[in-house]
Amino acid sequence: MDQLKRMAIFAEVVAAGSLTAAARQLGMTPSAVSQHLRQLEQSLGLALLHRSTRRLTLTEAGERYHAGCAAMVAAARSAEQALARLRDEPEGELRLAAPIGFGSLLATALAPLRSYPKLKLGLLLDDTLIDLIESRVDIALRVGTQADSTLVARKLGSMKRQLCASPAYLAERGWPVQPQDLLQHDLLGSRPRNASFDMVELHGPNGAQQTLRLEGRVHASQVTAVHALCVAGWGISMGVSEDDRKALADGRLLPVLPGWQLADVPVYAVTPRRGEQPAKVRHALDLLALYFGHADGTKATDAATATRTVTAP
Repeated sequence: MDQLKRMAIFAEVVAAGSLTAAARQLGMTPSAVSQHLRQLEQSLGLALLHRSTRRLTLTEAGERYHAGCAAMVAAARSAEQALARLRDEPEGELRLAAPIGFGSLLATALAPLRSYPKLKLGLLLDDTLIDLIESRVDIALRVGTQADSTLVARKLGSMKRQLCASPAYLAERGWPVQPQDLLQHDLLGSRPRNASFDMVELHGPNGAQQTLRLEGRVHASQVTAVHALCVAGWGISMGVSEDDRKALADGRLLPVLPGWQLADVPVYAVTPRRGEQPAKVRHALDLLALYFGHADGTKATDAATATRTVTAP
């Protein structure tokens, strides 16, 4: 490493035209610069400069050696400039993993990133957990409470849930009036196991609260499939996806027990490492916090304050 430093000093001396000018540029004393040059020449076994009281000139060996030293310094400066651009303005590829049902949501939340022409977006949409390191993921969106580990989680906000069913299902099976009525209905789950609706907590009028153990009739590993099953009349689901909200808005799904509310689901942005993040990650995190903070009815700055570690997949 000392040799690389001496090569950079030699290139600066040639560019500046004198030891004094080079020392000024490097923040060193002329004697320190002269010493580094002597050590460089001694290590090479060749003189690089002709020194006189009036000026410095390159020897033949110095002319040949200077080209490589100047190229090294130029490459180092170019690397620093590239990192500065990466730090200050989004560029390169932003790789973001999220559940399948988040596709349209991300298109809306990250829309301002379109204004950065050097930025590419790679979306990995999958309802199973993705290894962030192996897949080179910059940000992963995770829903629900996260366990502790080496990954870093930033709470963005939360998503509201609403029990819902198709008009055809409710016409055939009847409308639940109280939470206990759900025990007589077909329920749809998004996890392939019997406990997908385990211990559901509902909050009702005047502070009422009911906790029920609900077992689903149908399970699917993707929320898009659960949504399709619900619209097709297979049963009641806990609507959380963007598709569910659109179907509730246009009447393809109807709210079940509208006076009773399910607990909101927290949404986290998980990153593989701590410390300073490139501009593409910082901008994306801010936009996601803004989106989920507003969607939750809270200030985006509040939604972005909580950070902790979460479990690796």
